[in-house]
Amino acid sequence: MQIFRAFPACGARVAAATGRSALIRARLVLAPLALALGLAACGSLDKDATAKWDADRLYNEARSELNGGSWARARDLYEKLEARYPFGRYAQQAQMEIAYCYYKEGETADAISATDRFLKLNPTSPRADYVYYLRGLINFIEPPMLLGPLVHYRISERDPKAMLDSFEAFKELVARYPNSPYYPDAMLRIGFLRTALADHEVRVADYYYRRGAYLAAVNRAQAALHDYQGAPSIEHALGIMFHSYDRLGLTELRDGAERVLRTNYPKSAELRADS
Repeated sequence: MQIFRAFPACGARVAAATGRSALIRARLVLAPLALALGLAACGSLDKDATAKWDADRLYNEARSELNGGSWARARDLYEKLEARYPFGRYAQQAQMEIAYCYYKEGETADAISATDRFLKLNPTSPRADYVYYLRGLINFIEPPMLLGPLVHYRISERDPKAMLDSFEAFKELVARYPNSPYYPDAMLRIGFLRTALADHEVRVADYYYRRGAYLAAVNRAQAALHDYQGAPSIEHALGIMFHSYDRLGLTELRDGAERVLRTNYPKSAELRADS
């Protein structure tokens, strides 16, 4: 009798185990279905609202965002416009506006890459002059209008690489497109950058001179003289050369530097004996 009483308990355990197994199998079958349904739901939520927009609508919406100062949103729309209609009438405009949006967002490296891409894809574009102008603007550094005079701000104390890149871009513009509407402004910026870059070189030359590195001083002063003719600091560059050659005992070169200095700056204080 004890044996017969044991069998029902064992049967109950088997039945329970069988039920659990069925539940596990059901879960294994339903899990992929639930996952698929979840992904489908997410896909419907993330659907691109612009998917059915034509080129005109994409362009007009992007232009509206641009005019409103929403640079990131405008860039996103221009990128979609170019990707969907790479040979359409708005393609080149979209490429230029992408570069401009990056510029306004302060993303210098991406902005430069975008201008490079445009010029590579459209070397004969009638808008290439604008892209060179934009390239110059991207790296152009202006002094603060109000704060500068108060803190004796000197643009030449900034890293010269960005200034040099800007300088070269504007020079390329005026050399290639003398009739461009951007030519006058580019020339003004070239003059500003020439002064700043020359001042930087001469400050370095003066640093070397004050520390007795006369040959290094001459080299930096010569670089300023060669690359930035007409800048105000050229007078000081010639003075550094004159005094450096004198300290080095190179009298012939000293006398040559003095002649150039006297010819161009007859009343220059640089002609006085170095203290």
